[in-house]
Amino acid sequence: MKKIFSIVALSLMIASCALSPMHHPSYISGGPLTQRLQDYGLKQGDEVLIRIFKEEAMLELWMKPNGKSEFIHFANYPVCNFSGELGPKLREGDLQSPEGFYRVERKSLNPHSRFYKSFNLGFPNSFDRSLGRTGSYLMVHGKCDSIGCYAMTDPQIEEIYSLVEMALKNGQSYVEVQAYPFKMNQARLDQEKQSRHYQFWGNLQEGYQQFERSQKPLEYSVQRGKYLFK
Repeated sequence: MKKIFSIVALSLMIASCALSPMHHPSYISGGPLTQRLQDYGLKQGDEVLIRIFKEEAMLELWMKPNGKSEFIHFANYPVCNFSGELGPKLREGDLQSPEGFYRVERKSLNPHSRFYKSFNLGFPNSFDRSLGRTGSYLMVHGKCDSIGCYAMTDPQIEEIYSLVEMALKNGQSYVEVQAYPFKMNQARLDQEKQSRHYQFWGNLQEGYQQFERSQKPLEYSVQRGKYLFK
């Protein structure tokens, strides 16, 4: 009986990782990367920005065409796996995937990761440290296997990694990653008024709204355990 249960559980896990690209028209099944970039007036080396949504299990990749000031939404990649539940990472070993605003620099890249390829989110950032949050090696990587990270399939991370790497090599100082529990519209946030994370999520919503308005990297500082947006 236990063996049958294990087989069923494994089958469900594999099915959940193999999300069908047909529901995501911007997913990498849409054709060769170079051609898709050209369709959007983009090229490898253009600046990159990433948004991740846990509840929707989606990684959005945004890029800035050369000569433009605003980013455009280039592609969606279904997140294959993340661990924990909705809510921020608080301490080492809690198996939570982080939420907040992070910066990926060239030193964060690991082309030889045991999870195929990876880049480190830089957790804990200054906001996390101001609240005493702990943890290390929180990444976006391949292999569809997560212990506090955002895991993609290998073909997905191959494409995401290459765009991040080329942007950084081309002079972008860092790639911003915005990690959210869900799409931060007011109706969805209002459903969480009883959550212990409600105040924190309200603070994240300020960043979400700023980007929705500007389509530019966030402008903020950290003070007294809060993101302060310009």
